[in-house]
Amino acid sequence: MIKSEFAWMNGKLLPFAQATTHVSAFTLHYGVAVFEGIRCYKRNDGRSAVFRLREHVDRLVTSAKICDMAVPYSCAQIEAACLDILRANKLEEAYIRPLAYLGPGTLGLGSRDNPVELIVIAFPWGAYLGAEALNKGIRAHLSTFVRGHLNHTMSKAKISGQYVNSVLAKREVVSMGYDEAIMLDAAGAVAEGTGENIFMVHRGRLYTPPLSMPILDGITRDAVITLARENGIEVVEQAFTRDMLYAASEVFFTGTACEVTPVREIDKISIGSGEPGPITRKLQAAFTAVVKGATQAHLEWLAFL
Repeated sequence: MIKSEFAWMNGKLLPFAQATTHVSAFTLHYGVAVFEGIRCYKRNDGRSAVFRLREHVDRLVTSAKICDMAVPYSCAQIEAACLDILRANKLEEAYIRPLAYLGPGTLGLGSRDNPVELIVIAFPWGAYLGAEALNKGIRAHLSTFVRGHLNHTMSKAKISGQYVNSVLAKREVVSMGYDEAIMLDAAGAVAEGTGENIFMVHRGRLYTPPLSMPILDGITRDAVITLARENGIEVVEQAFTRDMLYAASEVFFTGTACEVTPVREIDKISIGSGEPGPITRKLQAAFTAVVKGATQAHLEWLAFL
């Protein structure tokens, strides 16, 4: 259960249990809400910093625009709220969840009378896919659920209702004994995980699906592409098939929650040696160095408390 002392709601800090909304809230019925997942890290120098806060808040506001929702706070105000909730809860490391949604009013599908509410909560959250996932890698399975067509799913927005697709895919593979699902698009190309972008290594090159496909424009994805190129690794943004995943020497997921998580097995087929490979390990180390402070590189990605 998520526990915290305070929540930020519509411009105010409230006791966590009091940050509630009415059962007639539009979003509860129709799923029209936008959200972000953001991490704050405790660095080696003792300071705490939020990873790419500005980019996450920009994407939240853009997601709202895609949904024709006007968030009644500026990006600067939302960034300040994210930092304030960490301080109020005395959190040095945490997961931050801003959520903008439509509150109570009317329930007509075309209603524009419902207020746009904004909450921000923060709480401790460790390794998303399990304590050993980052070190040993995870087992994944191709889901029978597919990512929606580009004109059906607003894939560049983090819209709450769209995540029903991910929830169903995740539940499907977990019930089969796997850690995560890999989803294909409507044309049969590899798209992403349920809440992660996907990369594979083939013949020394790093491949990831392009943004022209129905995938999220992941902020961690973007950081890993930057770090890969800085480390002399060729990155190819190109569509590829499921059998290319089977033949890959390395596969890994990226995302705020999962960070850089190796995939050691897909559909009972071992990936490479069945252990995290050298490129995955190099990028894991580079990412950890940035967020936890073993390097001074990319300080522009960090918002310090």
